[in-house]
Amino acid sequence: MNARDVIKRPIITEATVLAMDSKKYTFEVDVRANKTQVRQAVEEIFGVTVKNVNIMNVRGKYKRVGKYAGFTKKRRKAIVTLTENSKDIEIFANND
Repeated sequence: MNARDVIKRPIITEATVLAMDSKKYTFEVDVRANKTQVRQAVEEIFGVTVKNVNIMNVRGKYKRVGKYAGFTKKRRKAIVTLTENSKDIEIFANND
């Protein structure tokens, strides 16, 4: 699996932005990816050193539209912790 296929997108919420101060970044990853693949992909794409990777599966939510009902897609989240010596990941690039 290619590194760009493993990491789909960063997850930007109020809680994840606060966690960025302690060098913890949250990404949505492929449902088949494991911790080693996520670590290698983050190090390759962003050029940083990864200390720890935590992965969690997120179940799909039950949704209804009129008489039709079903579930949204399941997802997989990875919380990547960087080492203290590593540079920060620039998710919000300053275009000055």
